[in-house]
Amino acid sequence: MSYFEKDAILSGIGISRIGRRTGIPGRDLTMEAVRAAITDAGLAATDIDGIATLGDTPAAEVNAELQIEAADCGSGFGTGGLLSPVMSACRAVAERRARHVVVYRTIQMLGGTVPVKQDEDAPPPPLARMFETPEGEEPPAVGAMDDINDLVAAQAYSAANWLALNCRRHMELYGTTKEQLGWIALNGRRNAALNPLAVYREPMTMDDYLAARLVSTPFGLFDCDVPIDGSIAVVVSSADYGADCPHRPVRVEAIGGSDGAGGWFHRADYPKMAMSDAAAQMWSRTDLTPTDLDVAQLYDGFTFLTLAWLEALGICGDGEAGPFVDGGQRIARDGALPLNTYGGQLSAGRMHGYWALHEGCLQLRGEAGERQVSQRPKVGVVSVGGGPVAGCMLLSC
Repeated sequence: MSYFEKDAILSGIGISRIGRRTGIPGRDLTMEAVRAAITDAGLAATDIDGIATLGDTPAAEVNAELQIEAADCGSGFGTGGLLSPVMSACRAVAERRARHVVVYRTIQMLGGTVPVKQDEDAPPPPLARMFETPEGEEPPAVGAMDDINDLVAAQAYSAANWLALNCRRHMELYGTTKEQLGWIALNGRRNAALNPLAVYREPMTMDDYLAARLVSTPFGLFDCDVPIDGSIAVVVSSADYGADCPHRPVRVEAIGGSDGAGGWFHRADYPKMAMSDAAAQMWSRTDLTPTDLDVAQLYDGFTFLTLAWLEALGICGDGEAGPFVDGGQRIARDGALPLNTYGGQLSAGRMHGYWALHEGCLQLRGEAGERQVSQRPKVGVVSVGGGPVAGCMLLSC
């Protein structure tokens, strides 16, 4: 069976300036990334006939800046989570509703904390990341919880709190250790040292990791991704443009997504999450298998999410991800499966997985500079999300 994504390629990528509290308007960051991606694809703005985004800088503003009238191609595959716009763009070019679609994601740092609920009868505030506190302030930390009711009573409105439960359950079931989580963070930091755009490039030791202040047991500060300002764009083109693409075209081999059935904790297979369903769908759409992977850019909004993706994708069996990453050799750039070679969201900065997609393309094209995997990869996977929604893409070159 042929799936629509096989008719699409990633022809161009672009990235804006990256930093913390830059004060740069989101539209400026967006246009830097979009223009860079279009140029990288060997195209002119007038070649772009489709546009898709997660809803940050309005598409109308990008159209106006480029002086074009690209059609909205942001729908068509709604279960890919944060990667849905890219997957929808693949469908648009496969169905010939567009030939070149620019997709972008722009992030600007969020400030403030969740207000303390004064009225016990008032509804709780929306989900927020409690570790994003102003400098100099300590965030509220949620320690050991016995059950979900305790978590809610403690006003656990952050993904850090919810995912801490998944992580603790995984530890109880399989003996996963805090140090094994640490190898995800340390591997990201040593890769970020070779990435000039990464916000944190200073060396980090296991002692540094273990000494970091608590956020939500078992997560410390270095288990949590880094808020930044920035934008990343990718051009999705019809596969027949591959012959004219100035770089090696990155082919979309398969995609998978999950719409969040079971929510945060109503899953029979808890502590598994939506990535299990997304990965299963992706592998069902290809003849390739996990043994074909040469490189992996896996979501690390929290260190545990990367372990969960390793198992969901079948790279490791249930409970085996901790031992797989232990010591950091297997996931190093010269290891069995180079992981998050740009530094990941833990050290490079949080771009909701779009930096992982950007890096995946660079590695497959052989253009990642100092951090390039020595044997140019031919097959890579990119994953985004966790908890109730997730998406992943299998790429080849």
